[in-house]
Amino acid sequence: MIDPANRPALGVFWMLMTGANFVAVTAIVKHVGDALPAAQSAFLRYFLGLVFIFPMIRPMIEARLTKRQLWLFGARGLAHTLGVILWFYAMTRITIAEVTAMNYLNPVYVTIGAALFLGERLAMRRIVAIALAFLGAMIILRPGFRELSPGHIAMLATAVFFGASYLLAKLMSGEVSAAVVVGMLSIVVTLGLAPFAFAVWVTPTLTDLGWMFLVAVFATAGHYTMTLAFAAAPVTVTQPVTFLQLVWAVLLGWLVFGEGIDGWVVLGGVVILGSVTFITWREHVLKRRAVTPVTHATKV
Repeated sequence: MIDPANRPALGVFWMLMTGANFVAVTAIVKHVGDALPAAQSAFLRYFLGLVFIFPMIRPMIEARLTKRQLWLFGARGLAHTLGVILWFYAMTRITIAEVTAMNYLNPVYVTIGAALFLGERLAMRRIVAIALAFLGAMIILRPGFRELSPGHIAMLATAVFFGASYLLAKLMSGEVSAAVVVGMLSIVVTLGLAPFAFAVWVTPTLTDLGWMFLVAVFATAGHYTMTLAFAAAPVTVTQPVTFLQLVWAVLLGWLVFGEGIDGWVVLGGVVILGSVTFITWREHVLKRRAVTPVTHATKV
């Protein structure tokens, strides 16, 4: 009997859809460019996307969050707010391929944070994988061989803030449902972005609002299809598929936005993704060892 939670073809399909959705997000943000300040673009993306959290309102009310949980959600919202602003800013300063490749650093920071703050053990193999990921980042940035722009610095900081956000999400996912985690993030980040947006507010056109609503649609769809991919197949199957996001990003930047193809960026992205894939595989193996199923029991 086939394990219904192990359908690799379906998992790959949903991860391909995830990549397409997230590349669509980067393309739209790149297209809008400097028409709106980064903080305002980020705010409009989350504000317009609040329409998608209505099904999550009831679970959030019923969760009866404690003061500690509210503080943790607030901390996560602040980290994610800063990460989102910097990501939108970076999109207007560096190529789509560079943004996509450096985004792969997020899970690496999560791994480091889990070791520092959650007491997870870092074996030598994972330490080597982390070192390789940072080597990949250096291949992309090539400090000393070219001038680093504010966009590159913004992306390095973005990965740190998103890593902190995902680490807190990992902590909270063991206490409340996924709907509460996602819904609270949407609300807190919208509130967190508001003062930054209003400080630089520019009256948006209907076209600007339309583009930002599309960003919200594709981003929400991307998170949903990613959840479906994880439910259909192990992350060891779906994780390598994320490399195609870099391929699509390179082609999109070249064909649509006239960005050159930088082989160093592609190489660095491959090195980072290889490291992330190894870390993901090791976590999957350790989880399987932690639970010894009985004969004929479903293996997860």
